[in-house]
Amino acid sequence: MEKSKVYFTDKITPESVVNIYEKLGVELPGKVAVKLHSGEQGNQNYLRPEFVKAIVDKVNGTVVECNTAYGGARNTTEKHKKLLDEHGWNKYFKVDLMDEEGPDKVLEIPNGKILKENYVGKDIENYDSMLVLSHFKGHPMGGYGGALKQLSIGCASSEGKAWIHSAGQSKDQYTIWDNLPEQDKFLDSMADSASSVHNLFKGNIVYINVMKNLSVDCDCCAVAEDPCMQDIGILASTDPIAIDQACIDLVYNSKDPGRNHFVERVERQHGIHTIEAAAELGFGTREYEIINID
Repeated sequence: MEKSKVYFTDKITPESVVNIYEKLGVELPGKVAVKLHSGEQGNQNYLRPEFVKAIVDKVNGTVVECNTAYGGARNTTEKHKKLLDEHGWNKYFKVDLMDEEGPDKVLEIPNGKILKENYVGKDIENYDSMLVLSHFKGHPMGGYGGALKQLSIGCASSEGKAWIHSAGQSKDQYTIWDNLPEQDKFLDSMADSASSVHNLFKGNIVYINVMKNLSVDCDCCAVAEDPCMQDIGILASTDPIAIDQACIDLVYNSKDPGRNHFVERVERQHGIHTIEAAAELGFGTREYEIINID
């Protein structure tokens, strides 16, 4: 497989997000879903609506989210809608909680290593294309969070999230946490589910990773560590595997004093395995070419 193109800029502004998207030369057709992380209640690191407004407007997109599978302010539709409003998403955008109403849409994964089915918010079928707008950072369970996590956990319904976390053992969000699978099976399940969403959009999908507020914790954490590294930049690609690999490489190659703390989180959770497993499924490649832009 030839190298994928990954565009990079060290400028982190709303305008530079639009600029890097335009450099991709991809016109997202029809109704565009913008999958992002809207932030758990109490989290200080998530990307704010004001930061992403220019790119969401550019693609005339609808912000899409799904309910969570753990305690917090986003695990029921009623609570989640309230928090979306408190965080200002409804002020600027059309917002679609894709699993507000069931039944889930089932995506087949014929070549999945662990999962053969993925359960996503059924409203995903209302969209012709998707912009996956990820805040790249660490993650308590996955090691890191980027494009592959947004595709998998992010697009899964509440029951679908439980299905992924349990490596296909249960869809009950209240019981899975007592009997979690071996870590690599969870990461394999993330790769399996990510492939199904990427393939659903058949090329009408692009990825932007924003490397700012680089905490070792996810935006899903109500109490998250403050960032441990300086901001790095913004990356864009049509390949979710290449863009995540490029972000990981930027962290590993950094001389930032906080780099070791971030790397320890990634390695403790064996986070690179998600990228490895995704590459084995063949919907992208770890080999990439960085194209620097102003």
